[in-house]
Amino acid sequence: MNATELRGKTPDELRTELTNLKKEAFNLRFQAATNQLENTARMRIVKRSIARVNTILNEKAADAAQEA
Repeated sequence: MNATELRGKTPDELRTELTNLKKEAFNLRFQAATNQLENTARMRIVKRSIARVNTILNEKAADAAQEA
């Protein structure tokens, strides 16, 4: 998911997406710890997606604070 798609979502949708990504990251870490992880590159993708969602949420919060 790229940043332009994320910017079109509401903050509630972004928080839901963030929760799902964090659950996926936890599951991937668990698989890595038990040597069951097949696609190690997926961990990097999920971490970057979490950072991307957090960045967009912070941008939206800053815009809302600036307008008020």
